Amino acid sequence: MTRLRLPFRTPTPAPRRRKAPVRGLVTALAALLAATALPTTATARARTEPVAPADFVALRTVAPTILEDIRYATAHNFVGERVDGYRQPLCILTRPAAEALATAQNRLLRQGYTLKVYDCYRPQRAVDHFVRWAEDLDDQAMKTEFYPAVDKTRLFADGYIAEKSGHSRGSTVDLTVVKLPARPTRPYHPGQTLVPCTAPQAERFPDNSVDMGTGYDCFDTLSHTADPRVQGTQRANRLLLKDTLDKLGFVNLAEEWWHYTFEPESHPDTYFDFPVSARSLTGRH
Repeated sequence: MTRLRLPFRTPTPAPRRRKAPVRGLVTALAALLAATALPTTATARARTEPVAPADFVALRTVAPTILEDIRYATAHNFVGERVDGYRQPLCILTRPAAEALATAQNRLLRQGYTLKVYDCYRPQRAVDHFVRWAEDLDDQAMKTEFYPAVDKTRLFADGYIAEKSGHSRGSTVDLTVVKLPARPTRPYHPGQTLVPCTAPQAERFPDNSVDMGTGYDCFDTLSHTADPRVQGTQRANRLLLKDTLDKLGFVNLAEEWWHYTFEPESHPDTYFDFPVSARSLTGRH
């Protein structure tokens, strides 16, 4: 058999593939890893933020008719701005304290009144904010309303500001009484003209509370629950609040007509720092 010889051809080399720039590939890969592997600052904070113990509840879930005017979640307070740790205007308390308030509310409703809370559980970071504010003697923006007769250098010595607060233990509440039907009140606007908390009720910042003789958080001896200068209707209103709460296990702080602690406290030796927010309650589940 005759073999055919094909002409010899030099193989054509395969075309070279262009390599992508290494630096661009590394940069893209790094960006991808950063986006997928590292959480955002907000997410990281949410994961590490402390949450409330199981026996803490939102007051509105236990006593929904109690009014809530959480001042530290607004700028209308002695600091003059939203206080650290108050993410939402929400009253959080230990369940025994909340249930006792619900009983007090039922008793007052039958008399034509409702409770209104100004502050409930207070995180330690908020107390720390108060301390920083008190140490800043140049910041006296809210003096006219909240401490008109007290020199700011005296706030620690006179006991108005301290490094710890019973509110942080979860069973202390600041509150007042409102006559029904509750009147609407206008909101506070930063920069508006301030009036001393010791002025007559018609002149003070409008609050639908009954007349207690001073405004809430008034740094003055006139705020002492049994101050003898407070008489007539003002004294009767303070006693209405005190008598109602005394019978249910609440103990009044003599220097503040609005301040009550439910006893025995669920956490007498623990100062919590979880934020005031619904997430602090739902996140524990």
